[in-house]
Amino acid sequence: IRKGLEAYFTVLVELMWPKERILEVYLNSIEMGAGIYGAQAAAEHYFGVSAARLTKRQCALIAVTLPAPLKRDPAHPSAYLSRRASAISRYM
Repeated sequence: IRKGLEAYFTVLVELMWPKERILEVYLNSIEMGAGIYGAQAAAEHYFGVSAARLTKRQCALIAVTLPAPLKRDPAHPSAYLSRRASAISRYM
């Protein structure tokens, strides 16, 4: 039942909101670390700046943590995270 409701609301949201708004709401509500919710909180926690002042590299580092934000730290990236962030930065 829950999945059916999610599918219904997903279709409604996609019909009513532009993609940019959907992404904005998603980025401002997802968990990006233990008790860290949203891009602004992640920027402040990991890099000590507001989300508006993040560099392209810092944005990419936060993005690559999203598949497993509780296991990955954008402020101290592994070699893998660093390579992925570099790849993402090239597309920005």
